[in-house]
Amino acid sequence: MNKFLPVNKEDMKARGWSACDIIFVTGDAYCDHPSFGVALLGRLLESLGYRVGVIAQPDWKKDDDFLKLGRPELFFGVTAGNLDSMLALYTSGMSLRKEDRYSPGGARGLRPKLPTIVYTQKLRQLFSGVPVVIGGLEASLRRLAYYDFWTDAVRRSILFDAKADMLVYGMGERPVAEIASRLKAQETIERMDDIRGTVIARKTCDGFDHPVILPSFEDVRSDKRKFLEAFNLYSKESNPFTARVVAQQTDTRFCIQLPPALPLTQKEMDGLYGLSFSRRCHPGYLRYGGVPALKTVETSIVSHRGCAAGCSFCSLSLHQGRVVQSRSRTSIVWEAKAIAGQKDFKGVISDVGGPTANMYTLTCKLEHRCSRGDCLWPELCVNLKIDFQEQINMLASVRKVPGVKRVNIQSGVRFDLLLLPEALAYFENLCRYHVSGQLKIAPEHVSDPVLRLMRKPAFKKYRQFMDFFRKTNEKLGKGQYLAQYFITAHPGCGPREARELAAYTRKMGYTPEQIQDFIPLPMTRSSCMYYTGQDPDTGKPLYVARSRRERLEQRRMVQGRVSATP
Repeated sequence: MNKFLPVNKEDMKARGWSACDIIFVTGDAYCDHPSFGVALLGRLLESLGYRVGVIAQPDWKKDDDFLKLGRPELFFGVTAGNLDSMLALYTSGMSLRKEDRYSPGGARGLRPKLPTIVYTQKLRQLFSGVPVVIGGLEASLRRLAYYDFWTDAVRRSILFDAKADMLVYGMGERPVAEIASRLKAQETIERMDDIRGTVIARKTCDGFDHPVILPSFEDVRSDKRKFLEAFNLYSKESNPFTARVVAQQTDTRFCIQLPPALPLTQKEMDGLYGLSFSRRCHPGYLRYGGVPALKTVETSIVSHRGCAAGCSFCSLSLHQGRVVQSRSRTSIVWEAKAIAGQKDFKGVISDVGGPTANMYTLTCKLEHRCSRGDCLWPELCVNLKIDFQEQINMLASVRKVPGVKRVNIQSGVRFDLLLLPEALAYFENLCRYHVSGQLKIAPEHVSDPVLRLMRKPAFKKYRQFMDFFRKTNEKLGKGQYLAQYFITAHPGCGPREARELAAYTRKMGYTPEQIQDFIPLPMTRSSCMYYTGQDPDTGKPLYVARSRRERLEQRRMVQGRVSATP
């Protein structure tokens, strides 16, 4: 197998191809690593027999880059990349970032705002009649009408703005493979109205079984109560085992969201991550020093995906979903051996984890067929099952791989799970072997009213864990630290709550550097709070720090740059 998917006609010629079946256009540099969505989908489709090419970070002001692989036989797949493009471009204070970590050498200016829209419209101009399917995080977070923080406006589904044929949301392996198969069988994309994990545009809702009808785009744009109503309706339809079709009228058409794709089985996860990735950036980037984002994950292993929590500000439940899908120990060890076999491997596996490291093997006794929107909040669900012993065994097996000197856990952990009695041996094992100086946790705040709005564990749980961590370190003779992440200016957090957080962190004797200014990511619960000024659960009004000055003041207060006293 060639190390990289074709990026130009010369690569295609070397493979004996006259055309590609599928061409991915991405806002990121091309890295053939399973942490990058285009590589994951590209290798999957390649394994299914399709000819796949990649156009990475095309110059959207010209035609040349979009033309360099020619016309695909089946479709174009368009994604903004691993990160939302607006987050990649701007800080929470709306300043341009100094570096784009998903570009060669960290260079700025290689992607436009909302590349999903820009690239799709360009392809429409150049390749009439070729289906265009959009996907990735940016599309997932904008699949229905949403509040856009960067323009302070409610916008319609990105499917309409991009003028794409179909939108794939979530982790797209199942829907993308099905789209390719049905197009290859000569079915037109306009007739595909039953593929899970997709969003389509239709003139009517007829033919769909009892769809959930949201307030129209025009209504949610003009009435915040309707916006809140729409959020509460669509947020209940994210469980792949219980979700119904969701429809929202926009002008004369309907944006129709099919239920989420079903989670991958362990066998499917093993097969996917066992594909032949080179784990390198394309050699064309080496003269720029490579791609910064790849360097942090080059020797990491994805052990699972999905997160059972439903934190209000987080986009994970909208993209990876709440069903945790874990790989087998055998598959993870196989990948560790592949990493250890690379010539430049220095003996350290940088991470074995997922969105939350200690959710590996998490399952549900009810197979997620329930109405809960969060398995961990306000309390841990009694139907959760985690095999902590299997986590211990899996990590021990990775440590034993020849050439591996150390296995670190860099992914964050959910500290309330570590307080479970059955997690004691796992946590001691974690601290003994896998914490490289610091363990990442995300308490986010210390005010219980704010934590309730965030759907995070109560402050007393955090204090319990702090004490537990200290005692465990003393028992093991370790001198480890906690890297703690906090959020300022979240809805419900006013000057009093900011002072409370600032006073606590100063009492702890350090000034936290891991401070995030709250950013209302599209379609999240917190974004709904920010825009409407209401609690989605109760409808009660909330304090919202909207001005740039107040948001900055809260951050400076917690970082000790302004007084925290009244």
